[in-house]
Amino acid sequence: MLSKNKIKFFNSLKLRKFRIKHNLFLAEGEKTVLNLLQSEIKPKYILLSSDEKIIELPNNNSEKIEVSRSEIKKISQLKTPPSIIGIFEMPKYELNFSNFENSLNIFCDDIQNPGNLGTIIRTADWFGIKNIICSTGSVDVYNSKTIQATMGSIAYVKVYYVDKSAFFPSLNKNFPIYGTFLEGENIYNTELSKAGIIIIGNEGKGISKEVTDFITKKLLIPGFNPEKFAESLNASTAAAIVCSEFKRRK
Repeated sequence: MLSKNKIKFFNSLKLRKFRIKHNLFLAEGEKTVLNLLQSEIKPKYILLSSDEKIIELPNNNSEKIEVSRSEIKKISQLKTPPSIIGIFEMPKYELNFSNFENSLNIFCDDIQNPGNLGTIIRTADWFGIKNIICSTGSVDVYNSKTIQATMGSIAYVKVYYVDKSAFFPSLNKNFPIYGTFLEGENIYNTELSKAGIIIIGNEGKGISKEVTDFITKKLLIPGFNPEKFAESLNASTAAAIVCSEFKRRK
């Protein structure tokens, strides 16, 4: 049984200012919660619906609370409330160049849509990319919609937030930085490195000028429809295509 204050507290975590204040975020659904429980991210509370099947949980230090279906419904943001909701501590990752100098990484340049960021994280996990660096102008990774869109991959990909005006000048000048442009080289005919940073631009404006200045190679994802009905690709779709080609070469 949850008190009104507990329900109010859990619901407050849907807002960024309260996530920051309490250093906690919500995760919904069996797959996402179980993946997080198997990661280094620390659980605080686990809410289990007493009306659903029994879910076996790994041993951890979280407070497990049995709740009714109606109580889950008061907290969930999903159309069909899940049988489990987890409240986890927001991890603190320290970023330095050695984190990613020998690997392929993604930089999100002011990504605004939480679903896009979540899908990019899920894509990164699929292709074995462990680090995503976001500009401070990007959507909060702990937004509930972002967490949901990762489908549990948030447990396996580290997300950092940086001031892009300070981040890029601090990189090794020889470190490869890639971005997609209409005037770029065809990605399927271009030499690609094993390590580097792939820039994913803002949904409406693309890659910002201040980031473009640091890109060492501009890439083009060619279209194959001569009618050209589509003017551009969705940011998360573009990320998947680029990551796939990099990993295919490897």
